[in-house]
Amino acid sequence: MSRQSTFRGPIAANKRRNDESQRDGDSEKGMWSTMLDSVASGKRLPEKNLIVLGGTPDTQKELLETLASDAPKRPHDRHKRKPVIANELALGYTYQDVLDADQEDILARLSIYFLSESSPAFAPLLKPLFTSQTIPETLLVVLLDWSEPWHWVRQIRDWVTMLRDITSSLGDVPTKSMEQTMKEWQQRKRKVSTYDSGGFSTGNEGNVTLPLSRGEWDEPLGLPLCVVCHGADKIDALEAEHGWKEEEFDFVLQFLRTILMKHGASLIYTSTSVPNSLPTLIHSTLGIRSQLKKQTLKHNVIDRDKVLVPPNWDSWGKIRVLREGFDVEGTSRGWSTDIQAVPSAAANGDKETSTSPEGAVLPTYESTILKPHAYSSSRLKNPGIEISTPTIQAFLTTQLELLEKLKAEEEAAAASSEGDSNISTFSNTTNKPHDERVNEHIGPVQVNMGGIQVDADDMLKKLRSRKEGAEIGSKTPEVNTEKASRSPDDMKAQNEALNSFFAGLMKRGASGSPRGTPGKRDASMDSSGTPSKKAAARD
Repeated sequence: MSRQSTFRGPIAANKRRNDESQRDGDSEKGMWSTMLDSVASGKRLPEKNLIVLGGTPDTQKELLETLASDAPKRPHDRHKRKPVIANELALGYTYQDVLDADQEDILARLSIYFLSESSPAFAPLLKPLFTSQTIPETLLVVLLDWSEPWHWVRQIRDWVTMLRDITSSLGDVPTKSMEQTMKEWQQRKRKVSTYDSGGFSTGNEGNVTLPLSRGEWDEPLGLPLCVVCHGADKIDALEAEHGWKEEEFDFVLQFLRTILMKHGASLIYTSTSVPNSLPTLIHSTLGIRSQLKKQTLKHNVIDRDKVLVPPNWDSWGKIRVLREGFDVEGTSRGWSTDIQAVPSAAANGDKETSTSPEGAVLPTYESTILKPHAYSSSRLKNPGIEISTPTIQAFLTTQLELLEKLKAEEEAAAASSEGDSNISTFSNTTNKPHDERVNEHIGPVQVNMGGIQVDADDMLKKLRSRKEGAEIGSKTPEVNTEKASRSPDDMKAQNEALNSFFAGLMKRGASGSPRGTPGKRDASMDSSGTPSKKAAARD
């Protein structure tokens, strides 16, 4: 017995040591596996889903630009290829990476789906997106356009009825996930201290929550909803071109806030030209938060182009304050009736028939906010003043025709009224020399000669008269005005007398002694210098 015990002792000790080392190796392996799994889970990006309902491919792209407007630009993103936006077909898709404030870490990857038509035929495309895993990470966005606000309530009604049909056909597990999601959202009831500081309530700050107000969360959809009214820069055009006033803008805002309260939805007006809080609203609703920068939301119901109504903020009292006379209770009750009754024409895909007004409050909205062509003179203060203006080219064409017609009439009237005297006068005027016509047009010309203003026309006339006298053969100096006024016989006699006078002088100069010979006198003169008797007798 003792030999067996002494012999088996070392074997047992070795076996015991092997078992202990194996246990240590397993524990060490489990520790490393746990560490690697934790690191891998930390590196895994949170995935969020954003389903955009409505709009056109262009407005959807503008929504993406607005959503990425506050995203920081990293230097290496210049050479990085942007995600392709595939929204030309039925169900579109793209994605965005939400960066942290330090531009280094990616907080989440946002998968964005697009669906433009609310036809029930496209419902099977959205149904696979609603699973028990994706429902808590999904946000619905109804995209409206300010170019057609008279269709807004109808579009919201169509999308809500379509979503209710989809969620009602899901299984038990997705339905329970939706109920849990809506319960959490209702527990995120606003806290006055949180919203006063501008933050977004997470529901984790304290256990005290305010009760739901009347008309709030009456018709939950199972998913959070946000309504985006894009293109707020077109508000001025509605006021200038379609005659909208503050009453219309306030009515639209009150109506939207009342019906969206029943779904716990948020509302925001956006524009590509003006910065807005859409990225903050979307990220906060999806639970994307930065540890470096606190996201803030501040409500705004005063500026008509920068409206922001956060979720769980609105109430009937706040809606009544905007403008008196709005029936909040009736609108809330009527909206529940409208979304319960699904038009048979819309279910069959008949779009033309489904556009007719039906329901409790939809006709009220569409009769108040009319289409531009439906506005009549009865809505204007001065009936009959509104006219349709032609285009610029059409206006100029009519004016050109009118001018040509008036010109032809004036020419015909002038030709018939002119007489022979007018014709001769016109011909004499046109036949004048060019210089005379120019002088008549510009008037007399004054010339400064030695400080004396002289009329140039008078000088020209004198020069012409002198030239004419020289051509006649006159050797006389310039004839004054009195001599020019004498008769031709007097002028002829005067010229003959002057000629005989100068001829006698020439003869006397030829018969006398030459000039320059002093001391010699003319023979016909005596010593005293007077003519002699012989010369006098000879003469």
